Amino acid sequence: MNEIIGQDHFNLDTPALWVDLDQMEANMHALAAYLKEAGVAWRPHTKAMKVPAIAHKMLQAGAIGITCAKLSEAEVMAAAGIQDILIANQVVGPTKIARLVNLRRSADVMVAVENLENAEEISKAAIQAGVKIRVLVEINIGMDRSGQEPGETAVEFAQKIAALPGLGLAGVMGWEGHVLKMSDPEEKRRLCLQAVQSLVCTAEMGWAAGLKMPIVSCGGSGTFQITSHVHGVTEIQAGGAVFADVAYQKWGVPYDSALHILSMVTSRPAPWRAIIDAGRKAMSGDSAMPVAKGLSGVKLIALYAEHGVLELEGPGVTLKVGDKLDFIAGYSDTTVLLHDQLYGVRKGLVETVWDIQGRGKLT
Repeated sequence: MNEIIGQDHFNLDTPALWVDLDQMEANMHALAAYLKEAGVAWRPHTKAMKVPAIAHKMLQAGAIGITCAKLSEAEVMAAAGIQDILIANQVVGPTKIARLVNLRRSADVMVAVENLENAEEISKAAIQAGVKIRVLVEINIGMDRSGQEPGETAVEFAQKIAALPGLGLAGVMGWEGHVLKMSDPEEKRRLCLQAVQSLVCTAEMGWAAGLKMPIVSCGGSGTFQITSHVHGVTEIQAGGAVFADVAYQKWGVPYDSALHILSMVTSRPAPWRAIIDAGRKAMSGDSAMPVAKGLSGVKLIALYAEHGVLELEGPGVTLKVGDKLDFIAGYSDTTVLLHDQLYGVRKGLVETVWDIQGRGKLT
């Protein structure tokens, strides 16, 4: 890949995933500064990035650590030298638990728990390995996915966790994802505050019961402007905001987009239609459709396995077979994983090529 370094990004073969380094770094620094001003720490989720070099950039911008969705993602990040990692999901079963306690030898990895039997299994494995695993009690704050119910139920569970050897109760975490797509900003704010305050209240009840719960972790990219101002929240997990794709912008991210897909026109079968070589295997449209960058009158109306269909809204659109055009990623979380490499581009020139090391890390 070294031969492409220094070349115009339009020389990339298509379809190609690339990130505007200046814009991504500006987004990182803006988000870090915003959270610092709000008085909370930043532990960005890396499930969209999957590239350790980007995680290191976020740490350099001010993050205290990172969040991963899966144990295998955490293993990739730890192998790249990242130390403070939260796995914001349950690690269940003897195979994964063995990997978790062995990962603890090379990184300070935390994990979410919500089931006593699972916590007891982690405790036994940690003792046998001679390590201590920090855990966060996951609280269901309205999404109705995983987690203990807030309040007394969660506190009683946390007391049992705190008594387990080999574990260190570090706090609570929750995800207010049920408010993410709300179109009414006032209703979104009201329900988001209600959810996160239930998380904080649970942590306060834990403190009152004699538990040490220093971490209260929540806040995604579409809600950080609300959650970061809730008194008692200690850290925010917003990560996708650094890419600021179409979906995240729709959900309230105030930054310019950094993640793109370069594609090529492969067919012009009608005056109002063009076909490109980037379909569902190159870019996702599940949460928002990608948007043509810098072109008016061009709309992506359909994605097939290998093709995208463009609607050309006026006779002035002069796309021809062989032309290349960029699309702003629709949703980074389900786009990055489709590619082997991510090209870092600065001022139009390819500066670096990253292998997407977290691709396929599902376990």
